Amino acid sequence: MIRWAVIFLVIGLVLALLGFGGIGGAFIGIAKLLFFVAIALFVVLLVLGLLAGKGVKSALD
Repeated sequence: MIRWAVIFLVIGLVLALLGFGGIGGAFIGIAKLLFFVAIALFVVLLVLGLLAGKGVKSALD
């Protein structure tokens, strides 16, 4: 998902440099949204992984 955010960011910057500010801004907005969704998913999965790891460790002991 971070890859898509970077792709949208680069396309938005290129469009803005070529004078298409409106659509370039839209692409940059999509890139920001994808970036924050990816960060939120990362944090949620990190917490779930840590909790699951503790559960497995306590079950093995």
